[in-house]
Amino acid sequence: MIKFKLTIAYDGSGYEGWQVQKTGTGVQEKVEAALAKLFPSRPRLHSSSRTDTGVHALGMAAHFEVPRSECAMTATKLVLALNAWLPEDIRVSSATRVPATFHARFGATGKQYRYFVWNHPAMNPLIRHAAWHVTRKLDLDVLRSGARLFVGRHDFKSFAGSRGHERDSTVRRVTRCDIRRRGRLIEFVIEGDGFLYRMCRSIVGTLVQAGLGKFPPEDIKGMLAKKDRRVAGMTAPAQGLVLWKVFYGRHKAE
Repeated sequence: MIKFKLTIAYDGSGYEGWQVQKTGTGVQEKVEAALAKLFPSRPRLHSSSRTDTGVHALGMAAHFEVPRSECAMTATKLVLALNAWLPEDIRVSSATRVPATFHARFGATGKQYRYFVWNHPAMNPLIRHAAWHVTRKLDLDVLRSGARLFVGRHDFKSFAGSRGHERDSTVRRVTRCDIRRRGRLIEFVIEGDGFLYRMCRSIVGTLVQAGLGKFPPEDIKGMLAKKDRRVAGMTAPAQGLVLWKVFYGRHKAE
């Protein structure tokens, strides 16, 4: 068997998330259909992450295996061949041969998400599917003050959505939570060793509410301590979130 790692970018606006769905279409389904056009064994994809309905990706990592007898093309040609069969809102940006021991999910050591907010009374129509429109002016100092409180190893139960079942652990380590501003566009950069369901969107929603003066940023400490989703802020809309990178080993994945 030969194993390939793919880096996949997609606009999630038209999909019910990454995974193959019983109803609706997942991005995984489209990529697997393209693989089936190239390989008779119809390989399954194993991804590093799941993304929700409407969430985007620039650096989703996934792997698949095919029998050596089916694979005559180089990694470069594989990218071209897959993109020829994919819709224009999904693109494979790179393909790499990896060892048999590689696993896109279990080998990942961390991820980076970015969230985009357009902070102006009028929305920028060019990014209406890729940013949250917040009309009232946000206090950048408050955003940054609150963001620092998320860095470190914490129980993020207050910032996790419910999937209808109990998780083994809600403790995660956030290594970075930065706020950048370019004109009216505010970018939240969040890195960690793993993320709970809707955790990034809950962090951003809570920070935005603090930035609007709904509560002081210091309240975030108490929210974390109470381990209760009801005490934290809102969940930010899906369209502003992008899975930006997946990290492997000591080095960040491309």
